Amino acid sequence: MRALIAEDETRIRSEIVEAMQQAGFTCDAVGDGEEAWFQGETGSYDIVVLDLGLPRLDGLVVLKRWRQAGHDVPVLILTARGAWPERVEGINAGADDYLTKPFQLDELIARVRAITRRAAGRANAVITVGAISVDTRQMQAMLEGRPIQLTALEYRLLSYLMHHHDRVVPAGELIGHVYGDDDAREANALEALIVRVRRKLGSGSIETRRGFGYTMAGVTER
Repeated sequence: MRALIAEDETRIRSEIVEAMQQAGFTCDAVGDGEEAWFQGETGSYDIVVLDLGLPRLDGLVVLKRWRQAGHDVPVLILTARGAWPERVEGINAGADDYLTKPFQLDELIARVRAITRRAAGRANAVITVGAISVDTRQMQAMLEGRPIQLTALEYRLLSYLMHHHDRVVPAGELIGHVYGDDDAREANALEALIVRVRRKLGSGSIETRRGFGYTMAGVTER
C-alpha cells in the first residue's frame, strides 16, 4: 500500500513516515502544498495524510483541487486542536476523516487502515481469499489458519493483491505500490518477489495474466 504524507513540520513528518512504514506502507513525503498537489496529480496512492496548514498552498485548497479534478484518493486531514470550522470544511471538501494535533501515532495508523479498508470495500480487518488470509492490523498472513512468515516486501505485495483481489493488477501499478518511486525496480525483480511468495503460499496463490498483470487465485497446488 502506498501513502503520501504532506506535513510541513519535519519531526512530525518523519514520525508519521516511520510509523506508516512499520505498518507496511510505502511512503512519499512532502513539506508544502504545491509539492503535495503535484504528487497527488501525478502519482497513484492508496491514502494521503494531509496537513491543512501547509505553506505555499493551503492543504484545503490542495484537497479541493484533487476532488475537482476527479481524484478520489482517500484523504486523512490533520488539523490544529480546536479548529473545528477547518475540520468541517475539510470533510465537506471531500476528506474521509480527520485527526487533531497533537495525536498518537497508533491512532493515526488505526484510522489510516480503516480508511483504506473502506476504500477497498472491506469492513473487516481480515481479508480472506480462498485459503489465504491477511490480518491488516497485525500484518500477519495465514494459510489455512496457519501463520506464514513474510518479509516486509512480501507482505506489501500480498496485502496489495488481497485488497484488490477482484481485479487484475498491472505490473507497473504493483511495482509502484510495493517499492515506491524512490526505490524503483524492474519487472524481473517483481517477478522474483512473486516467486518467493508463491513458495510460501502455494504455486497457485498468485496468477500471472500475461500482458495484463497479476491477481489472487487461491491455492490450487502445494
